[in-house]
Amino acid sequence: MEHRLLGGSGLKVPVLAFGTATFGGRGDFFSAWGSTDVTEATRLVDICLDHGVTLFDTADTYSRGLSEEILGHALAGKRDRALISTKATFRMDDTDPNNVGSSRFHLIRSIEGSLRRLQTDYIDIYTMHGFDAQTPVEEVLSTLETFVQSGKVRYLACSNFSGWHLMKSLAVSERHGWSRYVGHQAYYSLICRDYEWELMPLALDQNVGTLVWSPLGGGRLSGKIRRGQPAGSNTRVGQIGGEGPEVPEDRLFRVIDALDAVSAQTGKTVAQVALNWCLQRPTVSTLVFGARSEAQPALQPRRGRLEPDGRAGRHAGHGQRYAARVSVLASVGLRGTQPASGSGGVGRRAGDEGFSE
Repeated sequence: MEHRLLGGSGLKVPVLAFGTATFGGRGDFFSAWGSTDVTEATRLVDICLDHGVTLFDTADTYSRGLSEEILGHALAGKRDRALISTKATFRMDDTDPNNVGSSRFHLIRSIEGSLRRLQTDYIDIYTMHGFDAQTPVEEVLSTLETFVQSGKVRYLACSNFSGWHLMKSLAVSERHGWSRYVGHQAYYSLICRDYEWELMPLALDQNVGTLVWSPLGGGRLSGKIRRGQPAGSNTRVGQIGGEGPEVPEDRLFRVIDALDAVSAQTGKTVAQVALNWCLQRPTVSTLVFGARSEAQPALQPRRGRLEPDGRAGRHAGHGQRYAARVSVLASVGLRGTQPASGSGGVGRRAGDEGFSE
């Protein structure tokens, strides 16, 4: 498994991370994602670890804590082999007005609950799930700094921030000498590239790594949807409509047609092509993917994979296939680029600075 440094930190993360929002299934919303129990979750975690997928992404709000609890059980006895990323900010109950947001009160309560449910004494990546406009940024970041200094948190990240949210937070951290956000978990895929307008240039300038959520566009680029072939009722897209903003059908199917063409040229699946496109984009450190069960092919999306850097010599004829792939994507306005890896910027591979594994 390839590893990349997370932004400007020294933390090496695998290019694939396993998302556990499917664990638990508490409530109507999360039950549509999945309802994986402890037994199945343990099997999924073991498969991931065996294939080098060592980063597991969760959040306190996923199934109101049940996802964290199940992940904690699944990692029992294996904690030292894994990296855990969890999140706070969103509401955990509907009665307490202080049980939402990024206030000092809520964050202290949140991290203690996450540590207990995950059965661990530290979190590798602690993420603010969204921007809290009601709490001063200084209060948020000073609280997070105490978590880092106490050893409860290794690295900080944010999610779903706008450009000014992130830049203001980075400036406050720099002003006070506090730990800064080294990662930004953001929605990004071939069918939604808004991230490129403002957040990608900011991440390049400020050395913030991107942890991409929903790189298959909420399942729309899984290969299960095509013209005249709508999402099945048993899929997440069919049940809750996927994630992120709506995508016009014409644009969606033009992208899928291009992916089908590249898939035919390379012998890889539509999902593999879409994921590898994401991995070549500047700032990208890892892609968060999920699976409800061991049977889902998404669990091992990089078997027989396309090389993410497009360099010749890995496989015979690879350079020609890569050139053909970029040409097809460009034909529908989807510009392929060489990766930022190796340039010394964010998303660079671990070892690019002369260190060896």
